[in-house]
Amino acid sequence: MFEPRLYRSQVLAKDLQSFEVKVNETDLFICASNDLTSVAYERVHIYRNQLEMFIATYPVFLKSFVPIEVPDSAPDIAKSMAEAAKIADVGPMAAVAGAIAEHVGRDLLNYCDEVIIENGGDIFIKTNVERKLGIYAGDSPLSNKLAVLIKPEDSPLGICTSSGTVGHSVSFGRADAVVVFSKNTSLADAAATKTGNLVRSKDDINEAIKFAQSLPGVEGVIIIAGDGLGGWGKFEFMSA
Repeated sequence: MFEPRLYRSQVLAKDLQSFEVKVNETDLFICASNDLTSVAYERVHIYRNQLEMFIATYPVFLKSFVPIEVPDSAPDIAKSMAEAAKIADVGPMAAVAGAIAEHVGRDLLNYCDEVIIENGGDIFIKTNVERKLGIYAGDSPLSNKLAVLIKPEDSPLGICTSSGTVGHSVSFGRADAVVVFSKNTSLADAAATKTGNLVRSKDDINEAIKFAQSLPGVEGVIIIAGDGLGGWGKFEFMSA
């Protein structure tokens, strides 16, 4: 898991400018080619307001743990969350952190050519150089021992994490870290949640990987449960 505080202290992109944007529950750490704090605040407020207004008239969106259909009048960010949830078979709020990271990130790319946004351990990245991201997995002996190499040609990319042992997000599994890679950050977030729900112990890793492989749009997954480790995809893993 790209645990927020650990990520912010250990994987800081020193060639980029970094800043934080906090609006209620949304807590973004952003690295970009230039300081875009004011623009990022504006975009976060816009997307949060869109979601809050939609939920006020469609409260099932907030409460459902299963996929739901949303009306054509729903904002694009809600539609992206609902579509990701349908693919992964979870509720739409399982995709909220990834959705906000990607929507804000893509907007910031109108003002810069590189951006990394971390939102509660979920990441949207567009990079022009190779970057190594370490994987935090709570009390697992493998925590902070592994990293993944992100190449420019693989970005923009979503890298999202679910954990049953770290953080406050809802998970019905016991994985220390399930990291999913997808061009669609909403999907990466939703898929990480569902895949994580399937892991009660390291004996479940192989079946959970098969599930992640079956989801259209998922490009890779790595699962850590205790001292168990499994992965699939085109991404290069290495020692942190």
